[in-house]
Amino acid sequence: MAVTELPVKIAGDLTRESRAPRGETVFDVEGVGVSYDGNLAVRDVTLPIYAKQVTAIIGPSGCGKSTFIRVFNRMNDLIPGAQVHGRVLYRGEDLYGKAVDPVEVRKQVGMVFQKPNPFPKSIYDNVAFGPRVLGWSKGLDDRVEEALRRAALWDEVKDRLRKNALGLSGGQQQRLCIARALATEPDVILMDEPASALDPIATTRIEDLMHELKRDYTILIVTHNMQQAARVADMTAFFSVDVAPEGDRTGILVEYDETSKIFTQPSDRRTEDYVTGRFG
Repeated sequence: MAVTELPVKIAGDLTRESRAPRGETVFDVEGVGVSYDGNLAVRDVTLPIYAKQVTAIIGPSGCGKSTFIRVFNRMNDLIPGAQVHGRVLYRGEDLYGKAVDPVEVRKQVGMVFQKPNPFPKSIYDNVAFGPRVLGWSKGLDDRVEEALRRAALWDEVKDRLRKNALGLSGGQQQRLCIARALATEPDVILMDEPASALDPIATTRIEDLMHELKRDYTILIVTHNMQQAARVADMTAFFSVDVAPEGDRTGILVEYDETSKIFTQPSDRRTEDYVTGRFG
């Protein structure tokens, strides 16, 4: 099937040759589900996540996008009654193996949340927090500066590093949270609706930053904004909701492919209905 009219625009040539190459696999997700107190929130997800690409997770509210992204840094471990099923391999190692330290996982897989959440500390102390927890005291000033530079914030805050971070604008606070995640030298960055609370200008800054960061990091982003997914993502996973006769709702993966294909030639009618605005 082909989509003839889209509410989104993808920049550049959409020929198969121009699409992002699928390279090294960082995560292999095999039959993964998440349940809360025995009730499945997401079920049977299988897909690879590729290195140094932006992967977007889209879908209607309640389809388990945020639940799914928390699988990658074991944040669901912190929720009473939550259980992860299936297998997640991180560079070939079982992320949920008995010998795996969840704290080490969260060092390798940083996370940026929907609402900017800087600590009520100085800008410097926000970025230095993670390295200090890890005992990385040597070269801390350089580490803080590098993280702020990578988050495209250094020039705006270099003269007020000792000022309270809560005095920054919303967009600056979100970039500070990205700098805080980068300071622990992660391999992967998870972003759960990172621009939903920001104005269009700040949103553009965050999207530009994602393009820069994917040179060195693997990025997974949850977004309700299909235009954003089309602008920033190399790969896109479309999730939907399966409603059982008794009314139970479970998130399911409908389709996963290159972003250009998801938005122009989806393989599943449910995907086409969603990206053209006929559903969700």
